[in-house]
Amino acid sequence: MKKILTILLVTLTIGTLRAQTKKKGVFFDNNDLTQRFHTIDELQDLNKGALIELYLERVKEIFIVLPYLSLSNTPGTSLGDVGIKEDSDHIKVVEKNNEIADRAFVYTTNTIKELVPYSDTDKIIWAILHFEEMIKKMRLGKEGNI
Repeated sequence: MKKILTILLVTLTIGTLRAQTKKKGVFFDNNDLTQRFHTIDELQDLNKGALIELYLERVKEIFIVLPYLSLSNTPGTSLGDVGIKEDSDHIKVVEKNNEIADRAFVYTTNTIKELVPYSDTDKIIWAILHFEEMIKKMRLGKEGNI
């Protein structure tokens, strides 16, 4: 019961904060993106707890950006920027998707924090590097520009 209440509280907090700071109709912003990429040597110097946090950050970016990738790979892009009418129906679709993604990511975070610590450190490092390559390709986009 305590775990469910904690999840609910975190979900509501994230949703409220995101709703207050997010411009209507914006797919995702810089706060949703990984700020730094790492070399294998840097990752090998980190403990498992730090690696899991990096793992989570990368999963979050992929989780949030992927649904919008065919529309834009640029943070701060809005419906209007890609030629979609910014009416209440379209804005509701974006806001609902972002809200659901936030809630789902809470569960994904819990799953990762519960299970990934059982992984071999080398596999966590491999996954982080793989995610970073995916993110770099997502950011390059069709036009090849970051």
